[in-house]
Amino acid sequence: MAGELRKIAIWALTPNGLALAARLRLQWPEAVVHCSRRLAPEGLALAARPFDGLAPAMAEHFQGFDGHICITAAGIAVRTVAPLLVHKMSDPAVVVVDDLGRFAISLVSGHVGGANRLACRAAGLLGAIPVITTASDANARPAMDMLAVVLGLRIENPSAVKGVNMALLAGRKVALWDPLGVVAPVAGDACRDVDLTTLKALTPDHAGVCVDDGCIALPDHVLCLRPPSLTAGIGCNRDTSEAEIAALLAQSLAQGRLSGHSLGCIASIDLKRDEPGLLTLAWKLGVPAKFFPSDALNQVRHVPHLSAMAAKYTGANSVCEAAAILAADQGMLIVPKRKSANATVAIARRASLSSASVRETAGTFPAGPGRR
Repeated sequence: MAGELRKIAIWALTPNGLALAARLRLQWPEAVVHCSRRLAPEGLALAARPFDGLAPAMAEHFQGFDGHICITAAGIAVRTVAPLLVHKMSDPAVVVVDDLGRFAISLVSGHVGGANRLACRAAGLLGAIPVITTASDANARPAMDMLAVVLGLRIENPSAVKGVNMALLAGRKVALWDPLGVVAPVAGDACRDVDLTTLKALTPDHAGVCVDDGCIALPDHVLCLRPPSLTAGIGCNRDTSEAEIAALLAQSLAQGRLSGHSLGCIASIDLKRDEPGLLTLAWKLGVPAKFFPSDALNQVRHVPHLSAMAAKYTGANSVCEAAAILAADQGMLIVPKRKSANATVAIARRASLSSASVRETAGTFPAGPGRR
């Protein structure tokens, strides 16, 4: 599921806290337990990592985990993590569990960071009461940033989230432009479909959301959510620099007036599986790199630019265009092959996007009887 928290740290200061950590680890074996050094003998059974001081240990590991469960007083947790916080769009989730395991409190990054979900899961494992204080959850209203996480959408302008969520909290319909049909199927009656002209003309008194991979001039208060709808096929000579490939990719996106935030993956022929420039680019972009054998690339139909040179050296009649289309699940090629001295790039759009099920999104965005 999009937004799943995979790397969790549990912090224990007391014998009771360590016992609760053991209960969590029993059902959550991938979690890493950190315990005060004075509990180290008991923590051996949990392979716990001992620390001398909570604040320096937390500072060392804070960004290394998706979420933290602090079995401490809330005040201790607040003072410990406060100097480490950067932005709610990037901070890991922080949950506080009291020493008797009665409450699991979502403390930091409730929506985007996933602390609300983490608190609910921890509470379920301990038989505790989850404490969720975000206004949308407290009032059983939808939250657009939470929905973005569930659907795997990137939030391009986080400053616009507040206005949209405030409108939803007040029960006002949000104007929605969603040509790929990502949000609309689960938005229920919370949103109303509009065209781009209407969206562009929205005043700050009216909330709007754009779910698109195109670069569109919109008012600052309109929230832009980017679906991972684009794939970039890339061919290159051996040892082509990451900088050259990245520059050509940026030019290709600009030619198509496409947002780089919607790039879902890069793709190439399997001969390039160990190409440093490609692997570094994928790492910097935070997207997977997919590699296809020449036989699979040659089966792609409607490739506009075949290359005898590519066929001679790779066995594939097309690398970048065929790889882009194949990675897009036979989607549409929207930026044909562009060249630099040592690289080629093409961009395709997925034919459809897999979204979260109604069951997964129902708690965040209840489906209404119809959309207006």
